Amino acid sequence: MEFSMLFITLLVLQAISPSQASIQAAPARSDLFREYIGAEFKNVRFTDVPVNPNVEFHFILSFAIDYDTSTSPSPINGKFNIFWDSDNLSPSQVSSIKNRHSNVKVALSLGGDSVGNAPAYFNPSSVDSWVSNAVSSLTRIIQQYNLDGIDIDYEHFKADPDTFTECIGQLITALKRNRVISFASIAPFDDDQVQSHYLALWRKYGHQIDYVNFQFYAYDQGTTVPQFLNYFNTQSSNYNGGKVLLSFISDGSGGLSPADGFFTACSKLKSQNQLHGIFVWSADDSKADGFRYEKQSQDLLAIPH
Repeated sequence: MEFSMLFITLLVLQAISPSQASIQAAPARSDLFREYIGAEFKNVRFTDVPVNPNVEFHFILSFAIDYDTSTSPSPINGKFNIFWDSDNLSPSQVSSIKNRHSNVKVALSLGGDSVGNAPAYFNPSSVDSWVSNAVSSLTRIIQQYNLDGIDIDYEHFKADPDTFTECIGQLITALKRNRVISFASIAPFDDDQVQSHYLALWRKYGHQIDYVNFQFYAYDQGTTVPQFLNYFNTQSSNYNGGKVLLSFISDGSGGLSPADGFFTACSKLKSQNQLHGIFVWSADDSKADGFRYEKQSQDLLAIPH
């Protein structure tokens, strides 16, 4: 009896221990690098941007917007059109860069700051109609371009947080359920209206959101390393449980710049196993400087723990 009980116990432990070991042996990856591309029509191509083979690399096409393409664009309730530099960032170029680099994925971002010379508003007619139109139009674009994910970057709103939550949450859920995308991110920044919408979305649909591309460069220019780390802690608390990525803007117009300590902050967080990745706005502006900080970002991310 004692022998049989011991035997059964050993079998149970043997069945449990491999999964426990795998959980313990898989710390959170921190080698994700992401870059927005195509919004400013500066003829930048995927092949211009250096790709380190030892990181996970996401290009984010900017932007798809649910506005028409007239000379004075108007909102069209979830029917998305392409507003990035599609001459230089075409479906064939997406396929080419993914074939060249097995570690590259490509996403598209929704919304952005402006369309034409006016703000790009999130302006649905109703939740059901917007979601239906968005799922249909984005599925077409994503499949045409062989894309892997979406990013949510609406920054202006003509709908309340609950409506935004249901529209975006249901959209991401449907695209994942239909296996159209494999990941989704959001791109909030420290503004009361923006945060009210994205935090409402996070509270209900955070389990569907893989990355938080927090726009730390929207803080004041001249941000110090201690301030930056404090901002990171605040937003990590706001988006509790989320992979909050660090960020800089190529032209140095806001936040903590690479020249003033950005990589010092990254290294500190990496040493604490809190660096989930880095993203940059944007390849269009970085091209003039030879992507020096993209290279430095990826080199840092590629360093093993």
